[in-house]
Amino acid sequence: MSEVTIEQLAAAPTEGAYVVDVREPQEYVAGHVPGAVLLPMSQLGARVGELPTDRPLYLVCRTGNRSLQVTTALRPHGYDAHSVRGGTEAWVASGRAVITGTESGTETGTVTDAHA
Repeated sequence: MSEVTIEQLAAAPTEGAYVVDVREPQEYVAGHVPGAVLLPMSQLGARVGELPTDRPLYLVCRTGNRSLQVTTALRPHGYDAHSVRGGTEAWVASGRAVITGTESGTETGTVTDAHA
């Protein structure tokens, strides 16, 4: 099992990690970690080729359960995959903002203060 903390997730952009949200589209649109790319767990088998193999993957879901399952599935295939402990709920609880209203990327989303 390989997990990273919310603090490590926050540093992901400067450390070269690729952040993947494995929740379903409606969950992602409701609020996701800035910079996270949507790849639902339910589509992983068909889309695994979209994941980079040359850098760490930080996988995030709502609480860390689905991302841990995906991490467990990817690691034996050579992916440097890590589940984010506590998921998006822990991200919000730490006072960090989320992006809402977009299904891919963060360019058109709205930053929402976690405590608003």
